[in-house]
Amino acid sequence: MSIVTCKDISIEYDGKVAVDQVSFTIEQGDYLCIVGENGSGKSTLVKALMGLLKLKSGEIEINKELTLGGIGYLPQQADSQKDFPASVYEIVLSGCIKSKGLRPFYNVKEKQRVKDNLERLNIFDLRHKSYRELSGGQQQRVLLARALCATDSLLVLDEPVTGLDPVVTAELYDIIEELNRREHVTIIMVSHDVRMATKGANKILQMGRKVLFFGKTKEYINTSYAKALLGGGH
Repeated sequence: MSIVTCKDISIEYDGKVAVDQVSFTIEQGDYLCIVGENGSGKSTLVKALMGLLKLKSGEIEINKELTLGGIGYLPQQADSQKDFPASVYEIVLSGCIKSKGLRPFYNVKEKQRVKDNLERLNIFDLRHKSYRELSGGQQQRVLLARALCATDSLLVLDEPVTGLDPVVTAELYDIIEELNRREHVTIIMVSHDVRMATKGANKILQMGRKVLFFGKTKEYINTSYAKALLGGGH
């Protein structure tokens, strides 16, 4: 079942065409990694998928069931956000804000969801700590837990491992892959690390403002695009 379909979408950013006539379809259970050089339109495309940028042309179709269930989004984290003065629990709980709606308080089900996701990402013991006191890897786990509180269907992750050391990066990629394979969460992830992306994702979208490649990972790794980004080997 297709859950997201992009049809010839174009997006302007800062007065320039950043995404040019892009089309692709994401099926339920996919793990799609969006790769490409800096300025190729990766993050712009993701922001449009989340409804944060208007399309110049084309259309994005999102499955109605998915729209009702929400989409979990982990945007690129600015340096200023790393000093956010809130507890881990408060930040993860904010992922339930859409389901809470106009109610003044979170209900038992939503609080249980927070507990489950804290345990899911092995950060339950950090729940009372201030977010600003955490390491970069711990902060990303917190933000991933918040995104999971919004949905169990689709996670959209924009460069989730930027600035993390290699060990923490590998751990986070393992968590994301497990969410996809064991818990059937559909993943759309922007990544600059093509080598790691091709290990976990089942589909690759390489951007160059236009679509340079879209298809299965096992087909992608034999293309000239992949070899160029991988430095000639895999």
